[in-house]
Amino acid sequence: MSATWELAPALQIRQWLNTPEPISLEGLRGRVVVLHAFQMLCPGCVSQGIPQAKRIQAAFPAEDLIVIGLHTVFEHHAVMNAEALHVFAHEYGLSFPMGIDQPAERGSVPLTMQAYALRGTPSLIVLDREGRIRLNHFGHLDDLRLGALLGRLVGEQPAPD
Repeated sequence: MSATWELAPALQIRQWLNTPEPISLEGLRGRVVVLHAFQMLCPGCVSQGIPQAKRIQAAFPAEDLIVIGLHTVFEHHAVMNAEALHVFAHEYGLSFPMGIDQPAERGSVPLTMQAYALRGTPSLIVLDREGRIRLNHFGHLDDLRLGALLGRLVGEQPAPD
């Protein structure tokens, strides 16, 4: 029995950190993508989400899985700017690529957050090797459950063209 999963919408990023050039999900096909949505002033992000993203990055080979941080600010906009994120990334030793979610023209919820229907931060989105959403989870997810999913997805081979 095969399941049908939705293809992930494009990331709408204002600025990238920790990467020499912008990242597109299409360019990552063939790898599992872990998208960690966070805010610098979110206690759950700092205490659980960011350490988990770092553990995932360390546990899987870069050719099989990439962790991307999505700084998706929907409150306290004035203090959570790109300069503050650079300092935050340095202080927390974050080496994975991070995109700053594109603010909406109206309202406080940024565009990628809207596209993925995220309810808040921390949130975790996992894409398979073909770019399909296999997990969209709000809040903390147990490492064992997440590790089992990621191991299974890394073991899956993409469908032949």
